[in-house]
Amino acid sequence: MSNSGISNNKRIKDLSADCQRCFGLCCAALPYAKSADFAVDKAGGVPCPNLQQDFRCGIHRELRSKGFRGCAVYECFGAGQKVSQITYAGNDWREHPALAQEVFEVFPVMQQLHEMLCYLDEALGLEETLPIHKDLRKALEQTEALTCLNPRSILELDVPAHRAIVNSLLLQASERVRANASPGPHKNQKWRIKIPRGSDLIGVNLKGADLRGANLRGALLIAADLSDADLRAADLIGADFRDADISGADLTGSIFLTQAQVNSAKGDGETKLPPSLRIPDHWVKK
Repeated sequence: MSNSGISNNKRIKDLSADCQRCFGLCCAALPYAKSADFAVDKAGGVPCPNLQQDFRCGIHRELRSKGFRGCAVYECFGAGQKVSQITYAGNDWREHPALAQEVFEVFPVMQQLHEMLCYLDEALGLEETLPIHKDLRKALEQTEALTCLNPRSILELDVPAHRAIVNSLLLQASERVRANASPGPHKNQKWRIKIPRGSDLIGVNLKGADLRGANLRGALLIAADLSDADLRAADLIGADFRDADISGADLTGSIFLTQAQVNSAKGDGETKLPPSLRIPDHWVKK
C-alpha cells in the first residue's frame, strides 16, 4: 500500500491546524461542558478564559494538567486558518465585532469540509483506490470549491448531503484497502475477530487481537485495551480512541486515522503509526 498518490506538501499543510494563522476560532466558537475533558463549562461564541489577546492559549503547555485534555486533542484540519485568512481575509472578530457571530457559525461548517478533504486526500494516496481516483479527485475538487465560497453561501450549504456523497467514495476506498488485508498467520490467531460497524467496545480487552482489515468506523473504543493489537489496514474513521491503550499496537497501513485520535489514546514508543502521524509528547516512551 502506498500513501504517495497525488498528495503534495502544500495540501497536507493546508489540512493541518496552523494556530499562528488562526484567530483562536476553536477557543471562541465552540461550546464545551465541564467533564473529564474540560475543566469548566463554556458556551459557543464565548471566548475561553484562557484565550489571550494575541489569540494564543495562555495554558497551552499545561492543557492536560489544567483539565483541558479536550483542547489538547482537538483538530480543525486547517479550517481555522482558512476561515481567518481566506474567508475573512485576515479580518479578526475582535477588531470587527460585527463579524463575530457569523465567523463563529462559519467555522464549524468549514471544519467539516476540511475533515472531508483530509480523508479524500488520503484516499487519493492509496494504490488500491486507483480505479476510483477520478471520482475521488472530483469529490475533492468539489469540496475544496465549497471551502472557497463566501460566508453566506457556506452557511447555506447542505453539509449532510455532501458528506453522504463523500462517504460513499470513502467506503469504496475502505473496501478496496481492507480486501487486501492478509488473513495469514498471526501471533494471536485466536483473537482474529470481526467487529460490527459502530460497535460499543468501551473498556473491552482486545489485547493482542488480530484486527487486520477490520471495519472500526465509528467504533467506541474508549478505554479499550488494544495493546499489541494488529490494526494494519483497519478502517478507523470516526473511531473514539479516548484513553484506549494502543501501546505496542501496529497501526501501519491503517486508514483514515487522524492525529487527534492518536492524541486521545494512550501509547508508547513501541506503537507503530502511519508515517503521516507522530507519537504524542505525552505518551510514555520506552
